[in-house]
Formats: sequence, C-alpha cells, structure tokens
Amino acid sequence: MNTLSAIQLKKMKQENKNLKVINVLEEKYFKKEHLPESINIPEGSETFLEAVEKELGSKTDPVVVYCASLECDASPKAARKLEDAGYTQVYDFEGGVKEWKENNLPIVLGGH
Repeated sequence: MNTLSAIQLKKMKQENKNLKVINVLEEKYFKKEHLPESINIPEGSETFLEAVEKELGSKTDPVVVYCASLECDASPKAARKLEDAGYTQVYDFEGGVKEWKENNLPIVLGGH
C-alpha cells in the first residue's frame, strides 16, 4: 500500500482529473466535512468492494482512500481490502481530513 501526504494528494489530483478519492468514513462524518470531489463509500459497509468497483471500472485505476486523521484506522483497513481484492494502485491518504485542513486546503462542509 502506498501512503500520501496532503501535498502529494493535491498534486495527484491536479495531474489526474479522473482520480477517484474515497472517504471511507460513515456517511454522517462525510456529510460534516470532506475533501472536494471525493465520494463516500464507508469501509464498514457490506457492499464496500462492490461500490468501489462500480465507481472505478478497473482494478488498475488509481484510487485514494482517506478518513479523519492519522489516528483513524478506516483508511488503512479499506486500502488493505482493496489490495486483497486485486486493486493495483491503492493509496492511503493517512492524515485524512485533519491533515488536509492543516495544510489550508479547501474542504467541503455540510455535505455538498
């Protein structure tokens, strides 16, 4: 599994407009705040893998997963699930929403 910092993720997003960035927290946390253009597929959902497959289309497409912060273990769990399912370009943005905000990057508040 590859890990990313906020700055690395920002650069990746600029270089690949089709990059899928997935917030793997429960919907209530996603609605509170999330990264722009990210989608919500909770890691704990029974249909997590199916939902990711529907979004990505290919197991060779890059995918970034993130959660709240370094203390949150949802994104490493999600990354492992994806790798175990055969995804080849899985990135864990370990610092999550907290690191994103600490770098003064834009955040979406209130579920829009």
